[in-house]
Amino acid sequence: MSIRITRAAACATVATLALGLAACSQNQAPPAAAAAPQIPFQPDASIQDLMENVVDHNADILWESVAVISSEKGIEERMPRTDEEWATVRAAAVTLAEATNLLMIPGRKVAHEGKVLQDSEVEGILKAEQIQALIDGDRTKFGSKALALHSAALAALAAIDAKDHNKLSDVGGAIDEACEQCHTTYWYPDEKKPEEAADAPKKE
Repeated sequence: MSIRITRAAACATVATLALGLAACSQNQAPPAAAAAPQIPFQPDASIQDLMENVVDHNADILWESVAVISSEKGIEERMPRTDEEWATVRAAAVTLAEATNLLMIPGRKVAHEGKVLQDSEVEGILKAEQIQALIDGDRTKFGSKALALHSAALAALAAIDAKDHNKLSDVGGAIDEACEQCHTTYWYPDEKKPEEAADAPKKE
């Protein structure tokens, strides 16, 4: 017996196969998008390095930019006046804000091996390894402290862009409070401040 396939039947068979393949392709999940390559952070500087060379330095510029100074010569009201002076304090505010992001980079150590923290020999001042344990034990809490300083730095930036020296002076207090909240959590939680911190005037 021979089987004879007509031209019409062959066309119908091909059409059926085509529809089936199309349906299968529609039911298949789209290929997953290639994951973006992750560029690893390289946090070479320690938190101690950042605090001494970036955070403290730029916070001091902001604190000292607005002040009332009394001397034998009379009362001096210090504030940014020229475009150049405003640009200087603006750079400090931007740098301070971004320094808080640097502090939160995973893998950054409190201090390099063999380095000791300022006043670590004073009773009540935590050692680097103790601070490291506190940070590693609750990264979210540490991040919240850094973000509080970030918010204060952004408030300073807004005051600077408005060239509002009164507002900039007020924000100085918020920056000081953010710093103090972090220090009393990680540096001297027993309220036994280092001599330098204890003697420093309150920034307002």
